[in-house]
Amino acid sequence: MHEIDELIDVEDPAWPLLLQELSDTDVPVEVLPVDAAAARACLGQLQVSARSNLGGIVLGCGGLLVDGGWLRIYGSPGDTGPVGPGGLPGLAEVNAMPASFDPAWRPEAGLVVAHDVLGGVFALNGSDPRRSGRPGGPGEVVYFAPDSLGWEALGAGHSAWLSWILAGGLREFYEGLRWDGGHDEVAALNGRQGLSFFPPLWSAEARRDLSATSRRAVPMAELLGLGRESCLRLDGTDPGFLGAA
Repeated sequence: MHEIDELIDVEDPAWPLLLQELSDTDVPVEVLPVDAAAARACLGQLQVSARSNLGGIVLGCGGLLVDGGWLRIYGSPGDTGPVGPGGLPGLAEVNAMPASFDPAWRPEAGLVVAHDVLGGVFALNGSDPRRSGRPGGPGEVVYFAPDSLGWEALGAGHSAWLSWILAGGLREFYEGLRWDGGHDEVAALNGRQGLSFFPPLWSAEARRDLSATSRRAVPMAELLGLGRESCLRLDGTDPGFLGAA
């Protein structure tokens, strides 16, 4: 086990380089303010160095709102101010980390690092993805797709995944899942809400004409629960933990 100062006091921390990458991107990204105490606690529980991009985000910001909040990448926000109640949860909350350090704690199947407003989940695979019923290798980013109700391997680790996002990769990734007026609907959400579709995204009706669906804001926890329930009901497959927020 590493003490928190060992994880933070490194010669080449990732956050300054990430800030430069964030300033150079054409993708709209809002960097939320960090709670230093929450960041230290989260980093200590993860046992991840500030040298990594994951550690840099946890230690350097309260989260990243990408493309007007379409994608929420979790960091260490405080519980007051613009990212407080009703705002973006932290990585620790989303992954149901213990309130105080527990050396025995590990993510159930992998670490949830981001959600999108559709109920999609980006997670870092754990050490044995096959045992957890997930594709890809250990440490690879995988995506739970609400339009297909399954996990997809993205072929990248956390750092490469983040660089892909900042290079505009989401534009093609979400092709067919955008609709006229969607930007305004997303902007009206708070950091704990997503959009529920009827007919649902995985239905033939939604695939045929997404703009004809009805949409309403719901708590993200409810949206994730609907995704998991749909998997179980339709094919009996449990996608596992999708996040606690």
